[in-house]
Amino acid sequence: MQVNMLEAKNRLSNLVMLLETHQEDTVLIARNGIPVAQMTRIPRKPKKRIGVASGKFHVPDNFDAWDKEIEDMFGGKLE
Repeated sequence: MQVNMLEAKNRLSNLVMLLETHQEDTVLIARNGIPVAQMTRIPRKPKKRIGVASGKFHVPDNFDAWDKEIEDMFGGKLE
């Protein structure tokens, strides 16, 4: 998307929202129709998870084996 300088000044909040909501990847700001600046979204870094138990616990293959029995006990389907 390309906008001229005056439009970028007047619509700055809207342009930032378009970047935040991934509706636009880049906004080019032009002077007299010639692009001179570019706005892009800053990617968020994924939150670090504490991995103190990493590799110390194994989920058994039959982990969900009792689901049917528990569903029957409560008279319905678990979601």
